[in-house]
Amino acid sequence: MTDDTDLPDPPQPPLPVAVQRAAQAASQPSSQPYADLNPDTVLDALEAAGFPVDGRLLALNSFENRVYQVGLDEGTPVIAKFYRPARWSDEAILEEHAFSLELAEREIPVVPPLRLPSGDTLAHHAGHRFAVFPRRGGRAPELDRSDTLEWIGRFMGRIHAVGAVQPYAHRPALDIASFGDEPAAYVLDHGFVPPELEKVYRGVVAQALDGVRAAFERAGDVTRIRTHGDCHVGNMLWVEGQGPHFVDFDDSRMAPAIQDLWMLLSGEREDRVRQLGDVLAGYEEFCEFDLRELHLVEALRTLRLIHHSGWIARRWQDPAFPAAFPWFDTPRYWEARVLELREQIAVMDEPPLWRMPGMG
Repeated sequence: MTDDTDLPDPPQPPLPVAVQRAAQAASQPSSQPYADLNPDTVLDALEAAGFPVDGRLLALNSFENRVYQVGLDEGTPVIAKFYRPARWSDEAILEEHAFSLELAEREIPVVPPLRLPSGDTLAHHAGHRFAVFPRRGGRAPELDRSDTLEWIGRFMGRIHAVGAVQPYAHRPALDIASFGDEPAAYVLDHGFVPPELEKVYRGVVAQALDGVRAAFERAGDVTRIRTHGDCHVGNMLWVEGQGPHFVDFDDSRMAPAIQDLWMLLSGEREDRVRQLGDVLAGYEEFCEFDLRELHLVEALRTLRLIHHSGWIARRWQDPAFPAAFPWFDTPRYWEARVLELREQIAVMDEPPLWRMPGMG
């Protein structure tokens, strides 16, 4: 008779890859940029910056940075944004602040940072950098309405008229290398794509990026200006009687103007043609639009899709990401990305939404 205590433990089934990566992230506190950003630290930072807080603190939905609504002893609460370490230099953050302040001074409805009692807009506390913003209310705009799209286009034209005056000196440009080549290589080189899908993903992303490059070649040498950079519906607050307010310029960079317009377009082709007409009807009251940039609509959408997967992968050691995107390491996620990119490859071969001058 054998003594069971001498038998080896039965083999255990391997943990899912997502669980393994989450456990690895949790064991590396140095890779957790907000591990020491607790409520006391947030309140102390606001107090040190000159804001008399009353102890009320509400964490808002944000992954890249950490954003809180902070109650004050007097007046309405403020919004405090704590920037992700090492993402932007101080100069890059201040340059973005200066752009949004310039827009606000011209009575364009953006939400710029508040000037602190020190006169600055960026503060440092306990190893963290943060800015404070006024709280603004509003709802999501109704993008199925022509008058809404024209109103948004009007203000976006004003933003771009200012953005074209001078370039950024410290913030990067949106380009194929940083939004396509690099994130695609990162997810492949770091084992995020399941082995059984690696070959097909590698092939389809290479084909998609070839399509992106061809689209940029068709567009030619388009002008890059200071843009919002991430102008989706979640970064616009609609106020009745006032129209849109644009928030969160954190992704602002040098890009073609169409980068701030294409995310307003959705649905079937005929829907997107109509929406584009509505947006440009307002836009061109204040800023001329280069029709060649319409070649870039689906190319920019493709870059955003590729970049999004790379963004999650690069942030995977932040515990907030495995919790928010638990399906990221599953075959189903990457199968969907392959299908998505195949659709984009086909769409990028279609003619632009409007006919270009000189097209037959």
